[in-house]
Order: sequence, then C-alpha cells, then structure tokens
Amino acid sequence: MRGECHPGATRVGVRAMRPGRAPPGRDNSSKEPDQEESRLRDFRRAPKKDTTRLNEQIRVPMIRVIGSDGEQLGVLATEDALTRAQDEGFDLVEVAPGSDPPVCRIMDYGRYRYEQQKKKKAGRSKGHAAALKEVKLRPRTDDHDLETKLKNARRFLLDGDKVKVTVMYRGREMVHRQLGRKQLDRVVEMLGILATVENPPRMEGRFLSMILVPNREGVAEARKFIDAQEKEAVAD
Repeated sequence: MRGECHPGATRVGVRAMRPGRAPPGRDNSSKEPDQEESRLRDFRRAPKKDTTRLNEQIRVPMIRVIGSDGEQLGVLATEDALTRAQDEGFDLVEVAPGSDPPVCRIMDYGRYRYEQQKKKKAGRSKGHAAALKEVKLRPRTDDHDLETKLKNARRFLLDGDKVKVTVMYRGREMVHRQLGRKQLDRVVEMLGILATVENPPRMEGRFLSMILVPNREGVAEARKFIDAQEKEAVAD
C-alpha cells in the first residue's frame, strides 16, 4: 500500500544528508585537531617559490658577468663563468635575464637572500601606518571560500593592519541573523592567535561587522615561524 514502508527499507524521497553535516544528536566537536598543529595552521603560508636561476640552471651559452667585488668582467662563456664562481666558493646568479646577453653576478646567494629578508623585515617594522582592510562574507559562506578569504585577513594582520569582517545579508537572510554571528565566531576561531577582537559584532542595516586588530605576541610568533620556513627554503 502507498505510504507504507518495510521496516528494513530506506524511505524514498528522504533528503540526502549534506556532506560534512553530522546526523541529529551527534556532536562533531570531539574531533578537534592537534592543538599545536591548529595554532601553526593559523598563520602558515606557503613560501614563495624562488625563480632565480643560478649555477647549472643558467643554460644560455654566453653571459655578461659581474665579479664578486662588483668588477665588470665582460661577456664570458657560461661554463667559464661558473668555473670562476666555484673556484671562489660562490654562486653564479642570473640578475638580469632579459638583457642580451643575460647579466649574471658571482656572489654568495644564500647570504644575499638572508640579507634581503632582514631588510624586508626591518622595513616592515618601521613606521607602518595601520590601515583598515575589509573581508566580506555571506551568512552561508562555505568552509572552502571562508578559508580563501581568511588568507587575505591573515596577510593584513601580519602586515600590522586592522581587519573589518562583514557579513552581508540579502532578502530573507535577515530572518536568520544568527548564521552571520556564527560565521564571525568561526572567523575568530580560524584566525586564532593572530587576531584580537577590538569591536564586537554589530548590525548596521543589512551588514553585521566586527573589527579585528593584530595580536602583537601572536604576530611575532607567526613571523618567527615564517622566517624559519624561508631560511629552510634558502638552505634547500
């Protein structure tokens, strides 16, 4: 008969459960990641790939060479220039690949990268005027899109800027304002030690916003971690 269902059968027409959503009554909060891994994930960024060609990576036959002391050595065969660099205990580094012929310099490339990072770090800490950046969300922004948007928020915080996180409501979404508050709570959780809430969530028309500021200790720890990653990349 219509409407009856065998006790062991699955009812047709029952909406399939969305992936990642726990069944009613089941709590997923017990599956928490390792605390230290979670803290590092808050500010982990993939190191930028170094595209500079050096030593055997330089494939052109002839190059213009600058010596380790800044002396112009003229146009040499790449093989001869590489031998000279190795004899001095240095690297042959391509510094102007667009020139004809390409310009290369004999230098200690590892030390050069280290000095560049120190200059960048010093410049970043000198008189940076904090700006107010904004990240916009929707009440139902999924985890993947949220993580993508928070990459920008992490970068802003590491640069010493404030971040305004705004949830935008449309139409009947205003009926479910609690979804926006849950999104902002999730943002604070995912940013972890990098951020401190300066202004708590507040409604302004159809917008729910809060303002975050960099947590000084958290940012210092994050920069230390990033510097260590960059040094490892240079060493490799």
